[in-house]
Amino acid sequence: MAITASFIIVSRNDIPIYEAEVGSATKREDAAQLHQFVLHAALDIVQDLAWTTSAMFLKNIDRFNDLVVSVYVTAGHILFIY
Repeated sequence: MAITASFIIVSRNDIPIYEAEVGSATKREDAAQLHQFVLHAALDIVQDLAWTTSAMFLKNIDRFNDLVVSVYVTAGHILFIY
């Protein structure tokens, strides 16, 4: 079973700084677009949760089929989404 994951660093103003696809599966264009869509859709949830909790690691904030989104929020509100 081959697994791929997406990783995005997002600035305070919701501007993507870095994006990467990591994994051993063959690269498919539609899979990469699906990962990007799911990660960007989770930004709204992250913004709501980041201001209501003191936790820096937000685990399993969003799910789509077998894709799960987790986020690490820095003190400067830079988001590490995977």
